[in-house]
Amino acid sequence: MNVLERIVEATHKEVRRRREEVPLSELEAHLAVRGDDRPFSEALTRPGISVIAEHKRRSPSAGEIRKGSTVEEIVAAYERGGAAALSILTEGPHFAGSLDDLRAAQDSCRLPILRKDFLVDVYQVYESAAWGADAILLIVAALDDDELTLLHREALTLDLDVLVEVHDEEELSRALEGLDADVIGINNRDLTDFSVDVQRTYDLLSDVPAGKTVVSESGFHDRAQLEDLERVGVDAVLIGESLMRAPDPADALRDLTDHHDSEPL
Repeated sequence: MNVLERIVEATHKEVRRRREEVPLSELEAHLAVRGDDRPFSEALTRPGISVIAEHKRRSPSAGEIRKGSTVEEIVAAYERGGAAALSILTEGPHFAGSLDDLRAAQDSCRLPILRKDFLVDVYQVYESAAWGADAILLIVAALDDDELTLLHREALTLDLDVLVEVHDEEELSRALEGLDADVIGINNRDLTDFSVDVQRTYDLLSDVPAGKTVVSESGFHDRAQLEDLERVGVDAVLIGESLMRAPDPADALRDLTDHHDSEPL
């Protein structure tokens, strides 16, 4: 069993536990009191390349990333540094995230928020909306076609934007032909072994039709990389670990987004 399969299996168990603690009907009741809309997809298409800055406590490959930091201080730094949107990793067993992190981020800034997790059940879609997400991540590799279609449809029904993540040509075909997804995330990290290859974005980009929003995920540490992606038509990048490890995440973001030379993080 590879890393992704282990995480998905653990997620199914965790969702069953949470569903017993908080029934779906209770989540639905919270939807009526959702806050102001913060359009996630629109934030990715502003002039220049947009940065989705991620809060991530740990990962299976890197271990603990920034000991002693709080969600509030990190997302405030991201907002000061010019992030277009936030990604909040809420998976618990492998990444030490939680829905409390999502709520803390929502309360601490005005940026649109992506709930980054391994969504495998409609319950999690309602959970995302109830806890303050503006968008969700759907990982094509973690879902069959029926699951993908159902979760995507439910998200749009709840007025959540969807970042549909792919890693190879077959997954991209499923995202485009099966869903006609508007926002395509190309993950440079192979979730079966967590290796990273930024060339993955360049290899798949030519197969993405015009008019789609493209997000390149993982493996970025300097401005030159973002400039290259911007030249070939990538709309946004998702960056987590390098920003989380930076002495000052706001300064690190400015170095990435401002048009001046910067040192690698």
